[in-house]
Amino acid sequence: MHDRAVPATMPDAGRQREKVLAAAHALNRNARPGNDQGFRVVVTGKGGVGKTTVTALLTHLFARSGYTALAVDEDPQMNLPFALGMPQDGGGGIVPLTKNLDYIEEKTGARPGAGWGLMLTLNPDVSDVVDRFGVTGPGGVKILVMGTVVQAATGCLCPENTLLEAVIRYINLRKGEVILMDTQAGVEHFGRSLAKGFGQALLVTDPSFNAVTVVKHAAVLARELGIPHLHLVVNRVRSGRDREKVLKILCDDIGLFSEQFWLPYEEGMNECDPGVLPLLSCTPPPPILEELARIRDTLEKYGTR
Repeated sequence: MHDRAVPATMPDAGRQREKVLAAAHALNRNARPGNDQGFRVVVTGKGGVGKTTVTALLTHLFARSGYTALAVDEDPQMNLPFALGMPQDGGGGIVPLTKNLDYIEEKTGARPGAGWGLMLTLNPDVSDVVDRFGVTGPGGVKILVMGTVVQAATGCLCPENTLLEAVIRYINLRKGEVILMDTQAGVEHFGRSLAKGFGQALLVTDPSFNAVTVVKHAAVLARELGIPHLHLVVNRVRSGRDREKVLKILCDDIGLFSEQFWLPYEEGMNECDPGVLPLLSCTPPPPILEELARIRDTLEKYGTR
């Protein structure tokens, strides 16, 4: 796609979408190929199963283990920062990626919508990208949100996803760095190939039939995209019957998953909504944190092979 000037008569929303696409194409052209020494994990599942909470808890657990942990919020509702502990009043100064186009121009010399500059000054590492496009949250976690130029229910989010995909691809991870990307509900992002380049996927469900069906579909699509390691995370497990129900629904498709994790129902999750920090401060740690620590260790094992 060739760069082109944005017509002055184009409606504001259309001009903004053109700028988003122009920024994405500029980043794609200037991406520096390299070997990641860190690793990337995409988190997906049906809405309401707890994937944002799981992403937030794992991000903090990685940070506490000494990792530079970048939490990326691909969902236009932008709930992940609050789950991570950012203030609900204003989100601690977070500006969505799609609202940072002027800042991109300032820092990179690229001019939105009018023939982007050929030289970008970004250094391809997590801390540098976050300095320009995100914030540092509680516990030292890094936070990057996509945002949107349209309401989620009123139009295609293709420009936004194209820009986020370009930014994620642009980052070369160093040793001790991890990206965890929380996706919008459903499996459409796999169709848009946003998950390409991620070596692992956490597919989060609860024991309900609909949620497990979504995870099954997502696992098939993730395999088609070439994500090598898929991990099943079943949240809100109350009994062995819940476990049996999930396994019965998945049947032979359980073989799609490299690992399985079963998070026990935790009443404290409701009490600390939307932020997870109170749960992390519990003494002794609740059982759900023990299983999440096992997930963290597994992601590290697969990611550093």
